Amino acid sequence: MEIISIPFAAVSIISIFIYYLLEHKYRTFFHLFLSLGFVASFSRNLLFYVLIYSLINYFIGLKLQTSKYKKTLFGIGIALNLLQIIVLKYYDFTIGPVFQLFSYTSSISHLSELIVPVGISYFTLQGIGYLINVKMGWEKSEKDFPDFLLYMIFYPKFLSGPVERSNHFLPQIKKGNSFNEQKVAEGLKIALFGFFKKVVIANQLSIVVTSSHTDLELYSGINLWIATLIQPLYLYFDFSGYTDIAIGLAKTFGIDLLPNFNRPFFSQNVTTFWRRFHMSLSFWFNDYIFKQLSFRFRKWGIYASVFAVFVTFSLFGIWHGAGWNFMILGVLQAFALNYEFFTKRQRSEIFSKMPEFLRVWSGRLFTYIFFSLSLIFVFSPDLESSLNYFIGLTDLNSGFDLRAFSLRSLPALCFLSLFLLFEYFEQDKDKIYNKIVKFWNYHSFFRISIYYIMVILIISQLGEKLTFVYQAF
Repeated sequence: MEIISIPFAAVSIISIFIYYLLEHKYRTFFHLFLSLGFVASFSRNLLFYVLIYSLINYFIGLKLQTSKYKKTLFGIGIALNLLQIIVLKYYDFTIGPVFQLFSYTSSISHLSELIVPVGISYFTLQGIGYLINVKMGWEKSEKDFPDFLLYMIFYPKFLSGPVERSNHFLPQIKKGNSFNEQKVAEGLKIALFGFFKKVVIANQLSIVVTSSHTDLELYSGINLWIATLIQPLYLYFDFSGYTDIAIGLAKTFGIDLLPNFNRPFFSQNVTTFWRRFHMSLSFWFNDYIFKQLSFRFRKWGIYASVFAVFVTFSLFGIWHGAGWNFMILGVLQAFALNYEFFTKRQRSEIFSKMPEFLRVWSGRLFTYIFFSLSLIFVFSPDLESSLNYFIGLTDLNSGFDLRAFSLRSLPALCFLSLFLLFEYFEQDKDKIYNKIVKFWNYHSFFRISIYYIMVILIISQLGEKLTFVYQAF
């Protein structure tokens, strides 16, 4: 079932009423029914696969609590998790080239076509994180398989996260939540803004971003730079749109998912940016990879962190896709983070001599441009296309050509400007932000009118198949 569709919205709203009419002991099964049906709508083979995957992690987690061979069992669990994602997602990038060297043809590559591994990057991280938590003693093994299965496949977050932590999600579904009108209303509002971000803003920006990577002649020079600077906005509103839908729907059931964004474009450096963009993923890599590597190689001193950053962000890049483009994406972030770490004192001395406004906004501008250029490796189909794109950016002789931009993107740019302006007030102008919030809360007619306008705009732009950027990851 498509998330951006009237049937999905209708089923979600109806399910809220059914959920609170049920006794607490039946609510997990109701959510499982919805989640299993959602997964099966993509592929029945995927449903079967996810059930087997969840069972394996569930039983390994149980045995980790009492086994004498905890280290060996843990190693087997992590190996199985990594092997299945390598086979289903990274076969052509890892195993395939090795087989080709020996002129060997394998049918393993067809498994991904058979299973349709939607959401695999997310539920794999959740499975690995759970095993690490149990092995380290950070939480006890989950004894209730229905609860564990729901943690793995809870339908609002299944496709693109947030990447949940078992010790954050599981306790919430075990406690009985009574109907809370305020929480339900807040959840529906967040979900509505998510639909609006995706349908009215991100979808229109996608036209510019997609065509800029397929028609470099039309987007050469100034046009290409404009398209490049739009890339982060497209990714942000597309992905934060999905996140808002997931967080909003979960909140209507009394479940708080992990936050994923915190005004990332107002970050003054790359280090802060990755604490604010795709936070659930960034923090997962920080806690389970970076900190573990830094501790293991602590004898190296400061270079342990340098090494850990490169390994962490190389894996971070590859997590997004199988290809050299994504490897370069991760390595670029690692270089930027290490650069900021080693030059912190020098940069502080330089910035301390600058006016605050110039210091703050120059940092934000450089961070945004760096991220914009990094995303070329995300949206380009291969490494050669990425290099051609960068070559196109150097051609500044060609002027601005309005024909390169769809008129449909203009309203989207206006709406996103309002969102970013609100984030700016929230970040830098507390008094103005509080006044806006107060006005919004105390003027119900205005608030409801805005909701109706948003719904009308969303419905008016439905019809085509709408997929999320991070769904592909």
